[in-house]
Amino acid sequence: MKNKISKKKSDFLDMEFGVFFHFGIRTFYEGHDDWDGKPMPIEGFKPTELNCENWISCACDAGAKYAILVCKHHDGFANWPSKYTDYAIHNTSYKNGKGDIVDEFVKACRKYGLAVGLYYSPAQEGYKEISDNVYDEFFINQISELLTNYGKIDYLWFDGCGSENHKYDIKRIVDVIRRLQPDILLFNMWDPDTRWVGNESGIAPIDCKYVTNRVPFSEKTTEDDELGEDVFLPYECDCCIRDNWFYNEKDNNTVKSVDELVSLYYYSVGNGGNLLLNLSPDRRGLIPEKDRNNLLGFEKEIKKRFSDPVQAERLDMDDGITLTFDEMPIVEHIVLKEDLTCDDFVTEFDIYIQPNKCGEKGVKIYSGKTIG
Repeated sequence: MKNKISKKKSDFLDMEFGVFFHFGIRTFYEGHDDWDGKPMPIEGFKPTELNCENWISCACDAGAKYAILVCKHHDGFANWPSKYTDYAIHNTSYKNGKGDIVDEFVKACRKYGLAVGLYYSPAQEGYKEISDNVYDEFFINQISELLTNYGKIDYLWFDGCGSENHKYDIKRIVDVIRRLQPDILLFNMWDPDTRWVGNESGIAPIDCKYVTNRVPFSEKTTEDDELGEDVFLPYECDCCIRDNWFYNEKDNNTVKSVDELVSLYYYSVGNGGNLLLNLSPDRRGLIPEKDRNNLLGFEKEIKKRFSDPVQAERLDMDDGITLTFDEMPIVEHIVLKEDLTCDDFVTEFDIYIQPNKCGEKGVKIYSGKTIG
């Protein structure tokens, strides 16, 4: 099995919670959908108060350990001054053409101690009209800018949407990435270190395993990509705090409540994966107040539920692990951990309680598949 579990994969699982930021030209064109072909003139990009520290301080206060910025989405707009396209931030009025959101984002992450992730859509509008080798060159040039100009990047997130059935020079692309950033984590598509859970709902199945020989490619495909061997791949559960990835005013009433966010935590982190929650900075370039308040309420509730563990004596028995208490406590959660250096070998487990007058065996209250 390849890379049973490396330290960087173990560290990724320990982070548990990350935040996605979708912000770009589409923020300023409400009602556009992926691949709809509608024009979004560059003149429309006009954030008035853009502040990446506003974004990252919110993520940090909410307990996130890593953050990912959309550098280029399917529309092709570059949030950094790329030399390889005119459809980029340096041709907007933002900071009189001197702005660089990728740079501002990376610096904010480092200031607040969050791991740095960059999202890049390999495909974009109109790319199929260009020969494969010419587009590969463009792709590699832009990725090289992102991995060369901003110091150490911890995580590179490729989106498969739009790349279905397209032939990339995968070996060359991966070789360039690994040469420029040897310690980087790659998401899902090529030579992956982590994988997509297969939905955009923030939910991991209860029987999801870390070791797999296939990964889902995109929401538009029904067949997974085969890896050719078993690989240890932590899974990530992405979802939006609103109905859409990019900011829309009509979504102001769709912001997930604290209870909804807590539920997503249970279904992602609680099922052994990482939760990646998307925030949509508004047209000012700031996190909307309702989104911020609900996110901070979520952090407060998680801390309340998990920061005061009860003390118990542990006994390792031949048939499992037993916890005993001097006094019968009120137990609201049971948190299990597995030693993943030995592979994720637990395939199922049961939890029993033994209250007064219960009998020697106890009462089974839960059956599960994956510990993690």
